[in-house]
Amino acid sequence: MKAEQWADGGRSSATPPNVRARRSSPLQQSPLRRPKRKKPAHFPTVEIGFRSIIIFLTVSTHRRRPLLANNEATQRIIAAWQAANSWRVGRYVIMPDHIHLFCAPNAFPPSPLKNWIAFWKNHITRAWPHRDQLPLWQRDFWDRQLRRGESYAEKWKYVENNRVRHGHVQRAEDWLYQGELNVLHWHD
Repeated sequence: MKAEQWADGGRSSATPPNVRARRSSPLQQSPLRRPKRKKPAHFPTVEIGFRSIIIFLTVSTHRRRPLLANNEATQRIIAAWQAANSWRVGRYVIMPDHIHLFCAPNAFPPSPLKNWIAFWKNHITRAWPHRDQLPLWQRDFWDRQLRRGESYAEKWKYVENNRVRHGHVQRAEDWLYQGELNVLHWHD
């Protein structure tokens, strides 16, 4: 049928109006046109099965202050992750005002992610030498459970290029505040 044949005013295209309406549903829009979330969507429980549990996590400083991309902060952050051993940190990048990392539970059943994050944030805050910079952390964090092995590689590529996109370095490998504490293997 031609566009002129639609009786309900949907003459702008050859697509039936009911199809056009379904495409405009917020759930089916492209990720670039989705409405922004006002708060992070934390998972109350981690999906457990026979496949890997790997979480992509972003934690920001309070009011996005650039406090983290230095040797002193990096050492404190890594020490806190090592002290908070209920989850293991895989690859990570410490940016001036936020951290991207991948983590996986270190025990079964996994302890709540929120508790683990609260532990290491508190550990860093208590040891922070510059008391005038407190509060150190934004209250919330952004987390996403990866659903397949390819997601890990795709997300790492995004994180890896983050410091180049922000103009901190010309090549991703030149950024000093990155690494991998544990190898997180994906299995189905």
